[in-house]
Amino acid sequence: MNFRIGYGYDVHRLAEGEELWLGGILIPFEKGTVAHSDGDVLIHAICDALLGAANVRDIGFHFPDNSEKFNKISSLILLEKTVNLLKKEGYRIGNIDATVCAQKPKLSNYIPEMQACMARSMSVEINQISIKATTTENLGFEGRGEGISVHAVVLIEKG
Repeated sequence: MNFRIGYGYDVHRLAEGEELWLGGILIPFEKGTVAHSDGDVLIHAICDALLGAANVRDIGFHFPDNSEKFNKISSLILLEKTVNLLKKEGYRIGNIDATVCAQKPKLSNYIPEMQACMARSMSVEINQISIKATTTENLGFEGRGEGISVHAVVLIEKG
């Protein structure tokens, strides 16, 4: 077996009048992410981690934010395309571990639905996806409610 580890990070600004998509589901909140796509910062970080683990560039290379093709696209589609690219390279997902950093909204009740949604999209088991949510104790841009960031680590395997 050939194991590879990838790390992904993404951040999006929050603004009123936008929708908040995380893990493929719409989270009710007075602010949402500002982005070219649907702004699903969780999926974007996971895509970057998967692409990095396979050493096939990054999310901006494959899905540029200046392309009309990806304007307002569902990040679940980007995730599916990422997983298909990995499959073409002979890789399969071992596991995903992601941490969402946001002061608000509280996300713990939404995590099982996020896991189920992404597992369906990637054709993996729910227990292969770990999602954690944390605040930043009112520190930094996340703590001030200006944005959301996500850190993701993945293990992929070949063979």
